[in-house]
Amino acid sequence: MSSRRDFISSSALSIAAVALMPLAACSQDTTSASITGTAAKPAPKPFSGTLLKRAIPSSGEQIPVIGMGTSGSFEVGDDAASRDPLREVLKRFVAAGATVIDTAPTYGTAEPVLGALIAEAGVRDKLFLATKLSGVTGHNEGLKQFNQSLNDLKTDKVELLQVHNLGDTETQLALARELKQQGKTKYVGLTHYVESAQDELADLMQKLKPDFVQINYSPIARGAEKRIFPLAQDLGIAVMINRAFADGKLFAQVKGKPVPDWAKEVGADSWAQLFLKYAISPPAVTVVIPATSKPDNQTDNLKGGVGALLDDKQRATLVAALS
Repeated sequence: MSSRRDFISSSALSIAAVALMPLAACSQDTTSASITGTAAKPAPKPFSGTLLKRAIPSSGEQIPVIGMGTSGSFEVGDDAASRDPLREVLKRFVAAGATVIDTAPTYGTAEPVLGALIAEAGVRDKLFLATKLSGVTGHNEGLKQFNQSLNDLKTDKVELLQVHNLGDTETQLALARELKQQGKTKYVGLTHYVESAQDELADLMQKLKPDFVQINYSPIARGAEKRIFPLAQDLGIAVMINRAFADGKLFAQVKGKPVPDWAKEVGADSWAQLFLKYAISPPAVTVVIPATSKPDNQTDNLKGGVGALLDDKQRATLVAALS
């Protein structure tokens, strides 16, 4: 919901990726290492520090503000060249104390790949797994899909079950709530990935009152500030952010530019960290889910959840720099 691997290397490919996005876009984020000029940036130092946490309003449970998406990044085969980097991505994620991983049955091979790597590492009890009811209609089809997700993820329950892109919303959310009563999920949610859907999402938040919503937000896509964030705070709904790097557009806009000096005030030394700190600065935001298949980018992303966030002046400065 990517030129850190995941930053698409040409405009043509970027346009093609967007065209194919409707079912897959909820958690995929194109990520890139700090862009400070033409010289290659050294590998980041190992992660240190403690990730900030935010409470899920409906329960008070605290979760780390940096999570991970799997669209694109975990859609790989079973060869070592594809999976070995993901093993390290997952290892660094867990070692940092991060927990939230977002996926969906419509993200190609992401669920079976993720499930296999989690089982291999023996870390299921350390994770907050979020998946979706995606592209299905009707109770029975939704239930069939969810059971397949459990099988692929090698688990008997998930922490969050979301209705993907508001598809067959009321039927699928009712199913998610049935599964919550059965102990198959702790929380239920609604997702989308474009600003044009935010009014519909806001209306459904008021009507259906899910535990979570997931929506896009970045310095160049701030629509969630209008209705989603205020409603989430008023209604006690957690907010998960996808597309925090605007599918790589942010990195294209800062290519060749040094990270601003004021980034040091919030402990950031990369553009990725600044963009993530921007995304989690609003009090309504609970967690952001950037995706990457590069271990060093994972370390960089995680650092975005340590230390100070951006104040209003810093947020405005970052927006202005990208305008």
